[in-house]
Amino acid sequence: MSIVLLLLPIALLLASSFVAAFVWAGRHGQYDDLDTPAYRILLDDSERKAR
Repeated sequence: MSIVLLLLPIALLLASSFVAAFVWAGRHGQYDDLDTPAYRILLDDSERKAR
């Protein structure tokens, strides 16, 4: 039973840090453009250099 008293705060701290990182990434625009990175593989190298 004493291990639960140790693991529960560690799990809560870890979960809250992941939520905080997700919220931070969302506020700083990490999820604004989800389509363009998937299409970059289809572009030729010469098209990328011309931009």
